[in-house]
Amino acid sequence: MNGFSLSRWLGIIVKEFIQLRRDRLTFGMIIGIPLLQLMLFGFAINTDPKHLPTAVVMHDTGPFSRAWVAAMENSDYFRIVGSVRADAEATELLARGAVQFVVTFPRDFNRDLVRGLKPQLLVEADATDPVAAGGAISVLNKLGRSVFAPDLPGAMRTPGADPQLIDLRVHRRYNPENRTAYNIVPGLLGVILTMTMVLMTGLAMTRERERGTFENLLSTPATAFEVMTGKIVPYILIGLIQVTLVLLAARWIFEVPMLGSLWLLYALVLLFICANLTLGITFSSIARNQLQAMQLTFFFFLPSILLSGFMFPFRGMPEWAQAIGNLLPLTHFLIMVRGVMLKGVGLDMLWGQIWPIGAFILAVLAVGIKTFRRTMD
Repeated sequence: MNGFSLSRWLGIIVKEFIQLRRDRLTFGMIIGIPLLQLMLFGFAINTDPKHLPTAVVMHDTGPFSRAWVAAMENSDYFRIVGSVRADAEATELLARGAVQFVVTFPRDFNRDLVRGLKPQLLVEADATDPVAAGGAISVLNKLGRSVFAPDLPGAMRTPGADPQLIDLRVHRRYNPENRTAYNIVPGLLGVILTMTMVLMTGLAMTRERERGTFENLLSTPATAFEVMTGKIVPYILIGLIQVTLVLLAARWIFEVPMLGSLWLLYALVLLFICANLTLGITFSSIARNQLQAMQLTFFFFLPSILLSGFMFPFRGMPEWAQAIGNLLPLTHFLIMVRGVMLKGVGLDMLWGQIWPIGAFILAVLAVGIKTFRRTMD
């Protein structure tokens, strides 16, 4: 038996580096994924979101109402986006997800405050994501009488006075019990579909290349569009089966409500499945082997999980991270599925999330067809 040879050992090392240099995709993943994780976790992820969009319903526009609104903005947790006149309009903003909070000042708020009658102040929070609303609600509870201290010095000196000059009522809309399952389980629906659909179709064409059957496919008169769509359709049924299983578990195990239309939810799921399958088949046309297809899949899956609002509050991320997240289908799907299941919204409130997914499908499909035609040539 030959002993250890330094020259042979160094030769194997050099050979591996040469192989890595030839496989540029693998080498890019080795460098790119750690850098992506560093940037996302270091700069984009924030579990204590601030500057949350807030609408105000001013039935009393007196000085104390304005002082409370100013105190909310100074806390950095709230960003006042406007004042609405009707409660119904405020409810619609919450249902669409346009605002995170609605603060309602009742009539005679200022008069009752001066008289020491402890007026009610209603704060409605979109609690579909309990983490996003939790920090801001705790700040509201701490504002207390300090907001009105400069203008109500007499109340501050009254012996035995109530430390809270107002009756703050916080309503956690759509998730009154603050259950994390209401947020996580609908989100898992999108995560599972993203992971399985992209990966399964990503391996479809590369598997045929490795097995030598891809040449037979190229010899047929089928067009690029026919081949790609033909490979996508069988996996649509698999995705719908997955969705059905998740929905059954959500209803009977985790007791997540279904307030909206089940048929609308399945239609949105079908659109989302098509987006993921189109991306997967495009990856399979780009990759040279199954390993590269898996690498591309995980390179897409990582930012989808971190930047979509599934694991961390979406509004807590900086604007550049939100811009990237808005390019991902999972970001819009999470808003839609939570809106249908927890808020009972209809199709009219979801167009703002539907068209980005449709645009994503068209863009990825165009890239995939172009790449596939280059492969056929």
